[in-house]
Amino acid sequence: MMDYFKIQRTKQRQLLRNIKRGLPELKKLLKKMNSHWYQEDCTYRFYHGSFKVYYIQDLTKQIVLALKSLAPKDTVFDGYFGEIYREGTDKKFSSKHNRNWTRHTRPMVECFFHAKYFLEMAIKYGSALEKLPENRPSGWALVLYFYGLR
Repeated sequence: MMDYFKIQRTKQRQLLRNIKRGLPELKKLLKKMNSHWYQEDCTYRFYHGSFKVYYIQDLTKQIVLALKSLAPKDTVFDGYFGEIYREGTDKKFSSKHNRNWTRHTRPMVECFFHAKYFLEMAIKYGSALEKLPENRPSGWALVLYFYGLR
């Protein structure tokens, strides 16, 4: 059992190093996602009932790919997020979706906001932490959950 915790701590340290190394790119990605034509427009498209909300799936995938690229070897990602991701990506528009708009599109928007929040927390704690904290702030613990390290 002790080996498991030692391995987890080693992976957590590696993750923190990887995030620190990736901060410039992560910050660029967040800035892009916060811009008008990304989060703002896609959220508007959801409420407007526009098929263009389906573009949010590509934005989510960009975030998730960036975060997964930071993962230590043999990382098993969080199952809850995996479920959200499966339900919120790889959906194709059909005019039939208009009859039950939120059932088809809300999972995509939800997935984007979860992914973006993980990105924000990775940036926040990658910038703030110099080493693994003894008492994990909630946001850092959340990042560890994403990577299956908590």
